[in-house]
Amino acid sequence: MDLEDAFQVVGEFGPYQKRAVAVLVLTQLYMACQSMLIVLVGSTPEYRIEQEKSGGVPSGQQELLQHVTFTENIDSIVTEWFLIKHQAYKVSLAGSLFFAGLLVGNVVFGPLSDKIGRRPVYLTGLFFEVIFGYVTALAPSYEVFAVSRLLVGLMNGGIGLVCFVLTQEYVGKSYWAMTGTLTSMTFAVGIALFGALGYFIRPWRSLATVANSSGVLFFLLSVTLPESPRWLYSQGQTERAEEVLRYMALRNGNAANRLRLQRVGGAAKAGNRDNRGAGVLQLVIHPVLRLRTMVLMYVWYACSLVYYGLTLGASETSGSRYVNVAMYGLVELPAYPLCIYFINKHWAGRRKSMASFLCLAGSACLCTTFIPENTGTLLSVTSLALLGKLMVSAAFNIAYVYTSELYPTVIRNAGLGVCSMSCRVGGILAPFVPSMRALHSSMPFTVFCLSGLSAGCLGLLLPETLNGPAAETLEELSSPTRGRVLESKALLYEDDKWKPNHK
Repeated sequence: MDLEDAFQVVGEFGPYQKRAVAVLVLTQLYMACQSMLIVLVGSTPEYRIEQEKSGGVPSGQQELLQHVTFTENIDSIVTEWFLIKHQAYKVSLAGSLFFAGLLVGNVVFGPLSDKIGRRPVYLTGLFFEVIFGYVTALAPSYEVFAVSRLLVGLMNGGIGLVCFVLTQEYVGKSYWAMTGTLTSMTFAVGIALFGALGYFIRPWRSLATVANSSGVLFFLLSVTLPESPRWLYSQGQTERAEEVLRYMALRNGNAANRLRLQRVGGAAKAGNRDNRGAGVLQLVIHPVLRLRTMVLMYVWYACSLVYYGLTLGASETSGSRYVNVAMYGLVELPAYPLCIYFINKHWAGRRKSMASFLCLAGSACLCTTFIPENTGTLLSVTSLALLGKLMVSAAFNIAYVYTSELYPTVIRNAGLGVCSMSCRVGGILAPFVPSMRALHSSMPFTVFCLSGLSAGCLGLLLPETLNGPAAETLEELSSPTRGRVLESKALLYEDDKWKPNHK
């Protein structure tokens, strides 16, 4: 039997898989805390600089330290290392180093887990993220703190992808959308919980220590997780895949003694060895993967640019910084039930849902250009920006699920890694978009509008994956249904070329 038939015997989402997926999903709480850490530990309180007796303002750093008085009771890296005035850029630099680590982690860990396995990469990355997280909390200087944030970001970006892929590969394909949505939803809840945690734990070292300690628990729970049976099968390790599936069936209370997977032929095994050696290169060489990757990279880039750009604008509201952090996560939650509903409907599916949410996000940004600023009505720039963020959050979630279904198992993590790299580029550029207000007050929202609408239109070029079998190897992409890049009723992919479809 093939893998999908095997999961029918084992149980697509049995008790054991529910526990395994729960561990992986709850790990997102820890990862969210690490992602948002700099927002609270890097808080800049109100301060006053006393003038020197001569009447001038101190210019040197040492002189400045003797004349600074913080008027707000906040304990952060700013108050400990006096990161103000000419040193203020170091707070943003620490945040940028974390996202730079995410960028590198996406590129390195994705292909690595395709080659040596999901489980060893995930456990190693989580272990070192916890170690570097404690280095952050105990850092004796800013330099050590900054380097630790880079290393935490490196591990966070890598294991985030592997964790997401494992939640998909432990279960039957019909549950991929649900597990993917739960992963994103839990990350949003983690952001809100971190805001609450920061409210009760004010010293930044204590906050960093407590937020990082949950990683120890999740690491211990993750040690018992098995290797992905889908990855084992894609690598030609059929016997090991059968062992994992039988173990899952046993823990689910199902009999699977006669479970036997289709043996991969010698040519296919050789092809899989080539796949392991090629890695990211296959995304460039393979004609179908190349075009899909180009479209997906732009979609991920646009999602990130609009998401972080709107977040930057929406988070400038006055009030408690802890409430703002919580709202940053909570505003995303309504997007996920919408995803679960739409992407499983035959008249919407993955492709149309993602494209529609992106276009709605772009349209919300377009509407802000017609609304006067500082209006007190319900229909304000802020409410439309939050609506845009809600829509792009839904599109972002679908992009994760959709991308994992468009790539075969042997290249899935590499594909997700490259797309996530493009996503990080959008996140890095997003803070610079508001500065375009110097050209025109509506320019930032115009950029977000064009990005959302163009990504939504390009997303329609991808094939629908709803209710279709998951590709395991690159060879399966040559089939007519899986090899299509454009979704067209007038064309049919046969004999490695497009032909008119007269059926």
